[in-house]
Amino acid sequence: MDLRVKKTQKAIFEAFIKLSGEKGVESVTVQDISKEAMINRATFYAHYKDKEDLYNQILDSLVTSFTSVIDEEKVIVKNRLQVKKIELILSIFYKEVRSTLSSAYALFEGSSQEILRQKFAAVLQKKYETIFKVLRITENKIEVPVDFIIEYMTGIFISTLHWWMKTDSEMTPQQMAQLVVKLIGNGHLTVLGIEVER
Repeated sequence: MDLRVKKTQKAIFEAFIKLSGEKGVESVTVQDISKEAMINRATFYAHYKDKEDLYNQILDSLVTSFTSVIDEEKVIVKNRLQVKKIELILSIFYKEVRSTLSSAYALFEGSSQEILRQKFAAVLQKKYETIFKVLRITENKIEVPVDFIIEYMTGIFISTLHWWMKTDSEMTPQQMAQLVVKLIGNGHLTVLGIEVER
């Protein structure tokens, strides 16, 4: 990609993130973004179809940064989830989120939160469906559907991420990862009958 194109897209991305944090995603206009990025509207439309296209690409980049650090071989060994490895993956992801989206908790609110949850659910479904099938989680001798587990886990993940961003918590990415893993590992996973290795 041409360096000028990269710089322009970065400026647009950062302008949208900044404005979303200040006034909310819904209130931001293409004119606002163009003015903040110091470009004209024609330049914006040369890169994105509209604000929704830009927004979706930002969410996709967030999901991509998550998928780039997950690998099913790292989190399961002999049908046991490796908690320390999950903690490391989350820590890297939280660090990435904080460095790129620190002022954009608005991206995690309302309908935006649901869109993001669906994107994460799709990734987890694709990446980890085989893991959950191998684990064969049951409740009262009835096998728990994989999509139920994924919906449940992504709901927890997105909600805690939203809280962390919105409150501008002093918790470091590592501390946040440790807390989420501790809560899930000591409660939700054991209730579901998933064996964890600490």
